[in-house]
Amino acid sequence: MSQTLELPESESEPQETESGSIFFVGTATVIVRYAGFTILTDPNFLHSGDHVHLGYGIRSERKTDPAIDIEDLPEDLDFVLLSHYHGDHFDRIVEEKLDKDLAIVTTEHASKELAEKGFRKTYAMDTWEEVTVRKGEAELDVTSTPGRHGPRVVEKALPPVMGSVLEFRPAGAGEGPSFRLFVSGDTVMYDELEEIPERFPDIDLALLHLGGTEILGVLLTMDAEQGVEAVELFDADENVPIHYDDYEVFRSPLSDFKEAVEAAGLEDRVAYVDRGDTYRFEASD
Repeated sequence: MSQTLELPESESEPQETESGSIFFVGTATVIVRYAGFTILTDPNFLHSGDHVHLGYGIRSERKTDPAIDIEDLPEDLDFVLLSHYHGDHFDRIVEEKLDKDLAIVTTEHASKELAEKGFRKTYAMDTWEEVTVRKGEAELDVTSTPGRHGPRVVEKALPPVMGSVLEFRPAGAGEGPSFRLFVSGDTVMYDELEEIPERFPDIDLALLHLGGTEILGVLLTMDAEQGVEAVELFDADENVPIHYDDYEVFRSPLSDFKEAVEAAGLEDRVAYVDRGDTYRFEASD
């Protein structure tokens, strides 16, 4: 099933299409800017010392501060890309302060939960479904990709999760995408992920949710070893790790991933971005 999100065309100057940027807020929260689109992912604006509820009475304390507060978000946000409905990806501050009319592209489960919280413009997707976002002559296809928040034995106790492939087609571009961005979502490595590079063999940039989240000894997000497997499997030109040290349930720090990347000889495929910094990318002609 395909859906369409029509956005008002910007009245500002023509947007840069040769390059774009990823601003890292913290956890899995980034602001993507490219081809006139401004996208917020997995908004989490709790501060150090705040606690988040992860279900079944389990709580986790945030250890870091976001690079900006929700009040500092850009005014030209086009939509939110939400991998799943969990407190460290869509927190109570966001539920209270985010514009209820801002479009949110997400899972069917999250869409229902958000509707109950008063959010009026959600686009629900199942795996491999697509939302086409149009803004003037520019287009962006968002495809939901497989994700599993832990081993199958605990999958039903956790909210369904999706990854996403974003294919940008700026105004005046040819038929193919000028830039292809992959966001892994909170997943562990498993067989169904192999279909992603088969369908999308030319990923320019991958944002990988790492951290080795563990609850009761069960791995729920990629650790360092699985992160390296992801770099090799998805075969993106560049990989940026996010979601790695913000909560006490994250047990695999970024330093472990760096060591694993070096051991695998993949240093030239990975870029590291601190909270508050911006990663700038070049798009193809």
